[in-house]
Amino acid sequence: MATARARRPPDEARRLILDAAASLLAEGGVAAVQVRAVAARVGMTDAGVTHHFGNREKLLAELLRHGGRQLRAVLGEVLDAWLDHGTDLVELVESLQGVYRRGYGELAVALHAAGWRDPGAGMLDPVVDALHRLRPPGSSVDDTRLAVAALHQAMATEALYGSAFRRSAGLGGDAADDPAPQVRWWERQLHLALGVEPADRVSPAG
Repeated sequence: MATARARRPPDEARRLILDAAASLLAEGGVAAVQVRAVAARVGMTDAGVTHHFGNREKLLAELLRHGGRQLRAVLGEVLDAWLDHGTDLVELVESLQGVYRRGYGELAVALHAAGWRDPGAGMLDPVVDALHRLRPPGSSVDDTRLAVAALHQAMATEALYGSAFRRSAGLGGDAADDPAPQVRWWERQLHLALGVEPADRVSPAG
């Protein structure tokens, strides 16, 4: 006997659908995010999911935006830590990597290859502003933007291509598969690009 499905407010239903899609993405990549699988996870019909998002492609696009909102929230916590007591730049790099490691890098690449473009811009403006305050007076803000863009690009593709790129440069075995040294390398590059000496604790207010 079929069980009755609970009616949820639209905002709650959309949130549950996106959370379920995000879990499937982290578990099995883009291929795992299917309307039927999402519907089963939240106890809805396929039609219920498409009612809120239209089709799988629109669901995937909204899921990428959902990842962007998560990234902004995580980075907001990192920036608050800077303002409160100073923090290591490696936390910024690890925050970017952590979000994309949950499948959002693969999702961004897949959607871009399919022709989708996000009209939004400036997601990392608060990061640019905070990092620019670390730089010597008179430094170019566009250089800061380029440094953040390069870091963002690298972390977005790390989960997909990092091991292969390291193998192409002669690293093998565990050294190719372990992203931690690469994350530390990017932290050092960020210090160099900003013209700031690495330190145990750095603060944009300083």
